[in-house]
Amino acid sequence: MTAPRTPVEPTLREILGGRHGAVDATLPAGAFVVGWLVAQALGSTSAVAVGGAAAVVVAGVVATYRLARGHRPRSVLLGLLPVAVAVAVAVATGRAVDFFLVQIVSNAGSALAFAVSIVIRWPLLGVVVGLVLGRKTRWRRDPDLLRAYGRASWVWVGQYLVRLVVFLPLYAADQVVALGIARVALTWPLVAACVALSWVVVKRSLPADHPGLLHPVAPGTPVRPNDHGES
Repeated sequence: MTAPRTPVEPTLREILGGRHGAVDATLPAGAFVVGWLVAQALGSTSAVAVGGAAAVVVAGVVATYRLARGHRPRSVLLGLLPVAVAVAVAVATGRAVDFFLVQIVSNAGSALAFAVSIVIRWPLLGVVVGLVLGRKTRWRRDPDLLRAYGRASWVWVGQYLVRLVVFLPLYAADQVVALGIARVALTWPLVAACVALSWVVVKRSLPADHPGLLHPVAPGTPVRPNDHGES
């Protein structure tokens, strides 16, 4: 009789996904910069509003496409919200560079949140992965997983800090086009690198005999042979 097949351990890339969200986030930003540049070239006195309208239109097209592809309405709406807020801020101040202020604040807040979560031993990477995998907070009872998620969460802190190091000087210098380029360059490519590196950190932080993310091991709990995929 053949033993039941043990589920294959998923990677962080498979667990977190994020490619569509990261790519979609760059399209409205690119549309804002292009719309703003075209309006300025035509001598418009409402270049920021034109750029904002372009960003909203592109965000709406992306949202419609995602809904048609079966994405959850809630996640689609959450993707629209940052664009709407960014446009509102830029239009309110009349400064095109302020379109990027929301993301700058968001990255600063995310870096702080991840760092604090590590210090209080609730690393956010573990919280997210635990929820996605349906393990909730059981990983916290596993000292090895707790340590691995804590170490890997520092990679995410680094991701947000990299963006801040690039974005803040450009924002201070009022470099709208450069910010748009940086937004594209530091979205999906940086997210992909962060996910890959944090996965390496997680795997290297776990003992060789650990059954993996799907099988948190509480202290004193014996590891079953099947947890390693053995028959």
